[in-house]
Amino acid sequence: MSEAELIFTALAELSTRQITETVAATGMTKNAEAGKQGGKIAKRARLELEQKTGKKVVTGGNFLPPPKPGKKLKGPPEER
Repeated sequence: MSEAELIFTALAELSTRQITETVAATGMTKNAEAGKQGGKIAKRARLELEQKTGKKVVTGGNFLPPPKPGKKLKGPPEER
């Protein structure tokens, strides 16, 4: 992830948390709505930055290295 991706992710998380606290969201439905609202705030900010700079914020890169191929198990343990 690029520095900008991390910043916009943090903005979405902060916005979501503050909205959740403000509306005292409880339960899955209210928390999901707060998450959508927080994500929309970060999306609008990202789109505006992309428009002003002409550069994309989201990269195709991944911060984590690709997983190492592992041994595959066959069936549940009781069948082995």
